[in-house]
Amino acid sequence: MKKIALIFILLISFLYAKADFSEMSTEELVALIGYVDATKEERFYQELDKRVPQMSEEQKAIYEDDKKRRDNAQN
Repeated sequence: MKKIALIFILLISFLYAKADFSEMSTEELVALIGYVDATKEERFYQELDKRVPQMSEEQKAIYEDDKKRRDNAQN
């Protein structure tokens, strides 16, 4: 339970801080999928796109699911 609370607080702090996505780990970026402010989404997804080759299979699956969701929302 403490771990979940800590992760939640960490995510919220990233949302309100000026985000430099290039300095975050891939794990942190994947954890932020769906929580990034609309004004920062373009930079966020550009950084994620750069990191796809380095992602684990689990991270790629999460990213691909989100990408499909975003594509469906645009259509």
